[in-house]
Amino acid sequence: MAKSDEPTIIKKYANRRLYNTGTSTYVTLEDLAKMVKDGEDFEVQDAKSGEDLTHAVLTQIIFEQEGKTGQAMLPISVLRQLISFYGDQMQMVLPSYLEHSMSVFAREQERIREQMTSMVGKTPIDIMTSGQQMIEEQTRRNMEMFQNALQMFSPFPGSGEAKEDDAEATSEKKSSPDELKSMRDQIAAMQRKLDSMDK
Repeated sequence: MAKSDEPTIIKKYANRRLYNTGTSTYVTLEDLAKMVKDGEDFEVQDAKSGEDLTHAVLTQIIFEQEGKTGQAMLPISVLRQLISFYGDQMQMVLPSYLEHSMSVFAREQERIREQMTSMVGKTPIDIMTSGQQMIEEQTRRNMEMFQNALQMFSPFPGSGEAKEDDAEATSEKKSSPDELKSMRDQIAAMQRKLDSMDK
């Protein structure tokens, strides 16, 4: 069956059952996880209201996968950092940064797999050293991309700005409509730059 450009609609009912409208069958979260791994696009909708529940369901899949494997992919330190960004100005930038970082990682996963395969037969020290080098290289690339993105975002100036000015700016609870529009424009510009870097 040829894949459609449109995402498959998954209906979620009040009894929490999930119905795949593409195959006309009921599915489980495990089935949806397999669809994600197979690259099948889908959208989860509330069967009654039509509300988009995709984000909540994907989050639930991650939660179940974390509990099932016994090996957490998201370390506690990362979870704490993510929680700390809620309500922070960085919350507007973080989704684009994470999305771009994951895209880069996905593109390079074949190279990383080859490097991991080449470690077979090496001593544990060699493996640890090579693994650390891969992580450092990826981290360096991510930080370079993040710094480039932040240069377009004026509320986060580089060195040379007075810390007092920064403190005053971040302590203000309300922004004028003009400031909000300016920030939205800057975020949109940053997103375009991230998209171009991704290509």
